[in-house]
Amino acid sequence: MTASVAAPPLLEVRGATKDFGGLRVLRGVDLAIGAGELRCIIGPNGCGKTTLFNVITGAFPPDTGRVLFRGEDITGEPPHRIARLGIGRKFQVPGIYPTLSVAENLEVPRVGRPGVRRLRRARSPSTGVAPSMSALLRELGLGGETLRPAGTLAHGLKQWCEIAMLESAQSQLLLLDEPTAGMSVAETAATVELIRRLQTERGTAVLVIEHDMSFVRALGCPVVVMLRGTVLIEGSYGEVHEHPDVRQAYLGQATP
Repeated sequence: MTASVAAPPLLEVRGATKDFGGLRVLRGVDLAIGAGELRCIIGPNGCGKTTLFNVITGAFPPDTGRVLFRGEDITGEPPHRIARLGIGRKFQVPGIYPTLSVAENLEVPRVGRPGVRRLRRARSPSTGVAPSMSALLRELGLGGETLRPAGTLAHGLKQWCEIAMLESAQSQLLLLDEPTAGMSVAETAATVELIRRLQTERGTAVLVIEHDMSFVRALGCPVVVMLRGTVLIEGSYGEVHEHPDVRQAYLGQATP
């Protein structure tokens, strides 16, 4: 019987380092996530989480190490090319176009893709979006808001609108930087369900940076802990929560 061959990771970071002047922010980071998988990155401020996202998305290249996506070396590629390959990034502050309608915001990420050269107007009088996006917008609570200027949405809806924009761009991997920042408890719970649906129903891989440990626990996914520029441990929420270095450095609790 022929042994099965494990599928290669969708994204793989190998030995990434990054210096700013005399400060080494990333110290040989190794990280991998497969297609359709979900990971959460936690760690204290200054441990290198956002710098890692910047390296992955081409905001600046690593000093050493490599970044591979679908087996292709994308190290040092410009951000626009990395985005077109299928890596979408959401920042802490919603990156929407406030004067455009929700429907038009979903069209913006498509401009410049093969065969798309300009922003299209609303596709239908009632929703203005393609049928493939209508279900997602309903799930996000945006089904009745598609013709409304995105800048007039409540904070949580703006966050979800940006996630919908990344899905509209057909991203295979979403990098979400504190997606629940400023949200209410109810909005945070709804975001957990949304991320889970993106992963399980749409097959989107999601890598999340988050500080809210209740949110991390609710996601129920593998957790990567970064400390002083490197990966300290990866495991379940329970495993990392009980790790003595995590409790001391991140959770602020001394080991009994």
